[in-house]
Amino acid sequence: MSVIKHKSQRVAVFMDVQNMYHSAKNLFHARVNFKEILKAAVAGRQLIRAIAYVIKTESGEEKNFFEALTSMGVETKVKDLQIFAGGTKKADWDVGMAIDAIFLAEKVDAIVLVTGDGDFVPLVEYLKGGRAQAEVIAFGRSASQRLKEAADDFIDLGEDPRYLLKARRAQE
Repeated sequence: MSVIKHKSQRVAVFMDVQNMYHSAKNLFHARVNFKEILKAAVAGRQLIRAIAYVIKTESGEEKNFFEALTSMGVETKVKDLQIFAGGTKKADWDVGMAIDAIFLAEKVDAIVLVTGDGDFVPLVEYLKGGRAQAEVIAFGRSASQRLKEAADDFIDLGEDPRYLLKARRAQE
């Protein structure tokens, strides 16, 4: 399923941080190495824009993480965690991420979605309709099979330990 990637291609990267965080935590009891993921997504091409879609909690403990993303050249789009009556929590950036990808598709040669969320299959199909190459990077064991099949290229983060950071402590 590999596609041609060359240094003159313009690329935009969209990171579904919550999806990656929970996949790494549940599958590997580890954290995501976003710096290595960005490097793999760009693959020596011209990075036009990288956006991480993040959720801000009440405690604000993620502030250092957001700053680390910014220092890597990744723009962060922040949403507050929604807590509903009964304690249900929602942290969803799907529509915002899709709109941004559609907007940038005419300005780049490749769109890289860092997510395993099957809700992005229609976006991938739209992008492949002559707008941009659609690539997906995610943990293969938790990624939607339909998303993997729809993408022009799929990189399985679970196949290389450099995409994970040190093991998390048991109490986390």
